[in-house]
Amino acid sequence: MSHDHDDRPQLTAAQAAAVLNPPAGRNGGDLVVESLQGLGATTVFGLPGQHALGMFDALRRSSLSYVGLRVENNAGFAADAYGRITGEVAPLLLSTGPGALTSLAALQEAAAASAPVLAISSQIPTAGLGGGRHGYLHELRDQQASVRDIVKSVHTVRTASQIPSAIAAAWESALTAPHGPVWVEIPQDVLLAETTLPVVSAMDATPRELYPRPELTIAAAHLLANAERPVIIAGGGVVRSDASGKLLALAEKIDAPVVTTFGGKGAFPWEHPLSLRSWLEDRHTTDFLEDADVLLVVGSGLGELSSNYHTFRPRGRVIQIEADAGKLESNHPALGIHSDAREALADLLEAVERREDPAAAERVRTVLEKVRVRIEAQELTLEQQVLAAVRDALPDAAPSFWDMTILAYWAWSAFDARRPNTMHSAQGAGGLGYAFPAAVGAAAADPTKPVLAVSGDGGAMYSIAELATARQYDLPLTWLIVDDGGYGILREYMTGAFGEATATELSRPDFVALAESFGVPAVRTTPESLAADLGKALAAPGPSVVVLPALLRMFEPTHL
Repeated sequence: MSHDHDDRPQLTAAQAAAVLNPPAGRNGGDLVVESLQGLGATTVFGLPGQHALGMFDALRRSSLSYVGLRVENNAGFAADAYGRITGEVAPLLLSTGPGALTSLAALQEAAAASAPVLAISSQIPTAGLGGGRHGYLHELRDQQASVRDIVKSVHTVRTASQIPSAIAAAWESALTAPHGPVWVEIPQDVLLAETTLPVVSAMDATPRELYPRPELTIAAAHLLANAERPVIIAGGGVVRSDASGKLLALAEKIDAPVVTTFGGKGAFPWEHPLSLRSWLEDRHTTDFLEDADVLLVVGSGLGELSSNYHTFRPRGRVIQIEADAGKLESNHPALGIHSDAREALADLLEAVERREDPAAAERVRTVLEKVRVRIEAQELTLEQQVLAAVRDALPDAAPSFWDMTILAYWAWSAFDARRPNTMHSAQGAGGLGYAFPAAVGAAAADPTKPVLAVSGDGGAMYSIAELATARQYDLPLTWLIVDDGGYGILREYMTGAFGEATATELSRPDFVALAESFGVPAVRTTPESLAADLGKALAAPGPSVVVLPALLRMFEPTHL
């Protein structure tokens, strides 16, 4: 933002005095928290460490709300969920070396799911930088190199006056479509050094808007209006850009069936006559998509899960709207439109001519019926009963977070999310241990709604420590742990591929007694009492655990 002479900020005498006489005892850590406050942050996540203590001490002098988790990776998952739920930047304060490295799996998930996480890590003192192997505690030869392949951008600080600008640049990067994690790195001595710089005031880090090019919108509108069998695939980009209303209007204007990806759950009404739901891992859906003469893909790169494990081979023209330029045409030739989903759908809605197809809803019903018959033939009553119980117990507006576990794999295809931006999983990077710490982040973002986390017993063991966090902050979240005695999905994969499973069976604790030892109420349930027990837990204040001992099976895949 440029100022001519008349635009210069006019300060009152009191403001000018405050600028010229900043409070004593401030250091680089204060510049970090002042910058975050100036950018509009209200909540930060993290875990203290020796080199980062300057930042954490400064929190004491700030209005920022701090949520401290017990493992850096879990703190990253919590920040990821906060960013997904609010659409705002989630600051994540980390220490050097092991602290920084432990966060990487969470940052990979944030990158895959386009969650705006601002990781601010300390570094060894400036004198030790440059890879000279001085033997400082936590020293890495090149800490940035460990994160550079994962995050959107890296911002290094070497002096106190660089702190506000680096944080503002990172903030803007995190919120520019596609959203994603960013990294700021500040040495210990810079965080601890006293500063006489004025207190950081409001800062501008407005992200750049990403608009579609008009000639591409015209071409796409022409293809869709003249299509015989148009179909829409709606991905996570629709949810993140708050474009579900535009999607619905467009689908109805051109009578196009819509299928949502697992990352796009809730982007289109489940019960709508044009809704193919989310049965992407089903050959009937894949065949239907292949038969489309024009396929509009919005906010998805058509990766492994969205393409039925790359068995999908479109025969018609593909139009792909995607904010991540690297995903345009990465899997299929397309009319690629590099744009935020909301902006592109708004322009397309305006440009496209109405198209009526009375048979579209009937074709959708036919596909869904074929899917239903296929699933019913596999006699998976227990699995459908458990998923229905979760849906019955969960309020429509309550967010849910799902680990990489069999019930979540069912939910990707078969769960009605009911509202956009309420169902989230770790299907971006696919790591274990996401659900419960993510639920912590969502509950911190909005403590007025109950939050549900769903894990298997294997994934739950990654996150047990965060029961202490949930209790410490008295967060309204319920953890459903499906206990099948091991890594259930890997057990199925190995048995299917090799005839027997290895390294999948687990000794595990009494989860009810363990939760109660943290002061968290817990109950052991059955498939029959699950809806009632889950409903009761979700309605109660504070954290709770519901344990369901059950051996669930996956439906048969169609891509093999």
